[in-house]
Amino acid sequence: MNRTTVSLIAGTAALAAVTGFATLSSPEAAGTARTAAELPVERTSLLCPSPSTSDIAETSYTSFTPVTKDAGSGGKAELQAATEESDGKSESKGKKAAKPVLEPEQPGKPATGDTSGGDAPALVGTAEGQFAPGWTVQETTEVAAGSGRGLQGVNCSAPDTEFWFPGVSTAADRTDYVHLTNPDNSAAVVDIELYGKDGALDSTLGEGITVGPHSSDPILLSTLTEEKQENLTVHVNVRSGRVGAAVQALDDKLGGDWLAASTDPSGSLVLPGIPKDATAVRLVAFTPGDSDADLKVQLASPSGLITPAGSETLHVKAGMTASADLGDVTRGEAGSLVLTPTDTSVPVVAALRVVRGKGDDQETAFIPATRPLGTRATVADNSAKGTTLSLTAPTRGATVKVTASAGSEGGEALSKTFTLKAGTTQNVEAPVPTGLKGTYALTVEHVSGGPVYGARTLAATEDGVPGFTIQTLPDDRGMVAVPEADQDLSVLQK
Repeated sequence: MNRTTVSLIAGTAALAAVTGFATLSSPEAAGTARTAAELPVERTSLLCPSPSTSDIAETSYTSFTPVTKDAGSGGKAELQAATEESDGKSESKGKKAAKPVLEPEQPGKPATGDTSGGDAPALVGTAEGQFAPGWTVQETTEVAAGSGRGLQGVNCSAPDTEFWFPGVSTAADRTDYVHLTNPDNSAAVVDIELYGKDGALDSTLGEGITVGPHSSDPILLSTLTEEKQENLTVHVNVRSGRVGAAVQALDDKLGGDWLAASTDPSGSLVLPGIPKDATAVRLVAFTPGDSDADLKVQLASPSGLITPAGSETLHVKAGMTASADLGDVTRGEAGSLVLTPTDTSVPVVAALRVVRGKGDDQETAFIPATRPLGTRATVADNSAKGTTLSLTAPTRGATVKVTASAGSEGGEALSKTFTLKAGTTQNVEAPVPTGLKGTYALTVEHVSGGPVYGARTLAATEDGVPGFTIQTLPDDRGMVAVPEADQDLSVLQK
C-alpha cells in the first residue's frame, strides 16, 4: 500500500465525520475496515423556509445543540438569509435581507431570535465543531388572522435530493406552497410531480424548475395544475444540486401549518403524537411503486394497539393517492397511528391532517410518517406551558431518557427516565428546567428495548382559537460510523 492509498483512507474517514456518510467499496479498503466507530459529525447544514407573507406574522427561531461526548471544542453555528450574490453584494429579490439574531454561546443552551412581518427571508444555517452534532433549529410563527391563522411550526431541515409530501391540496379553500431553498453556489433544477386519487395530474409547469444559488422559491401548487383535489401527494425530485423542501398549507377556515416531508417509502410506518383532543383526523397515503398496497390501520393508545372501527384497512392503488377520515380517533387519549402491510409489503408514504376545535374555532396541524428517534432526537422552542411530548413503542417495550435543557435566559437542565410498554403511546410528563427563564429544548435518548417514535405539540390559544403545531422527533444524525483500520497505517508510509 503506498502513500496515496493511505491518504485516501484518511480522507474518507474525515469526509464521514463531516457528512455523516462514508463508503469503502474496494476489496483492499474493505479488508482494512474492521469495526465502525461512532464519531460526532463535524459540520451540519439546515434550511429554514420563509415563514409567512402575512404583515401581522410574528416568527421566532430557536437554535439548540445537545452536549455530545467527544465533540471537542470550538466551532460555531449561524443562520443567515438565503440570498443571491450580485456584484459582491447580498440581495434577496431586490431587497436587503433581514437576519434574525442567533448567537449560540455553547452546546446545551438554546439561542433565540425573532422577526416580524411578511418579508422575512428563508434562512441558510451551518454549524461546525461542537455545535454540529444534533444541531436543531425550530421556526415558529403566530398569525393572528387571515388564511392560515394560528400557530405554524417547522423544524429547519437538511438539504436533500428527494421529498414526498402526502396530504397537500389544491382545493378551493386551501393555499399550499412548496418552499424550495438552495444553499449552494450553483443553481438547482427541480421537478414537482402531483398525484391525486386517479394518478398523476397533467402538468408541465412543474418540470425543470430552477432555484438559483443562495435563494428560495415558494411554488404555489394551484399554479401547476387546473385540477382541484382535496387530497394530493407531491413528489419533489432534484435533477441537479440539492434543496431544502417544506410545504406550507394554509386553509381559509381551518388555519394552517407546515407539512414536513414523510420518511422514505416503507412497508410499515408510524405517525406519532395525535393530540388526545383531536376532533378530526385524516390519513393520506401514496405508494410510488407498481404494486397496490394494503395497509392495516391501528392506533397505539395508552393501553395498547386498537383498530379504529370502520377504518381497519386502507387500500392504496399504485401511483394513486388514497385517504381515510378517522374522525376523533383518539377519543380523549394519547395516540399514534401504526400502518403495517396486511400481506405483501409495499413501500408507501403517509401523513395525517389533524384538526382541533369546533365550528369557527378550529386549527390544523400535520403529522408525517417519521423515522424512529434512534440514538437521540431533539426538539427546541418548548415552554413551561403548552408543550406535550408524545412517545410510542409500536413493537416492543423500551426505555428512554428525556432531558430538558437549560433555559435560553436561565435555568438548569433536568432529566427523567420513562418506560414504554409495547404497542402503546404515552404523553409523558416531560421535565422542565429548574428555575426556567425563556424557552428550552427536549432531548430524547434511547436507553434500551425496541424502536421509539416521538412528536412534540406546542399549543397556544388566542381569542378562543386553539392554535397548535406538531413536530416529529426523528434521529438527529449527530453521530456517524467511521471504519477503523486493522493496522497502524503510518508504518506503511516509510
